[in-house]
Amino acid sequence: MIWAMLLAAVVAPQAGGQSAGRTPLGTFQNWGAFRDASPRRCYAIAKPVEKHSQSQPFASIATWPGQNVHAQLHIRLSRARHPRARVMLSVGERRFELVAGESDAWSPDARTDAAVVAAIRQGRSMSVESIGANGGAFADTYSLQGAATAIDAAALGCVRG
Repeated sequence: MIWAMLLAAVVAPQAGGQSAGRTPLGTFQNWGAFRDASPRRCYAIAKPVEKHSQSQPFASIATWPGQNVHAQLHIRLSRARHPRARVMLSVGERRFELVAGESDAWSPDARTDAAVVAAIRQGRSMSVESIGANGGAFADTYSLQGAATAIDAAALGCVRG
């Protein structure tokens, strides 16, 4: 349960603070699953393997029933990226170029989201790589142990909720 609380703390800033409507759906090895009441969404989430003291990076796969969005990837980077730097996600042998803001990245479309989730289900780890605002390369690495189960728990959480 400590891991679930830590994951909730990672997501709280994104949602504007701890929500009274946030329900933990379970902790599955390195991933947690949650449901938020408003706006209604369910998501699987994990922190990178390496600790980051000044930022709270995460990877999440979310379902937003009200917008008919399923299994959408969102990455919070461990540092701000250079404005012209690409963000690449690697899962096993698969590589995906992501659309990025200053410190966040997403799949460019639903088809890529589906391909990323399929790769996550079969992979052991994934990494997100870019060039930081200071010009140095960086990578955030995630264990995928428990990811498939957390993704499924999140999807079911929105069906039931």
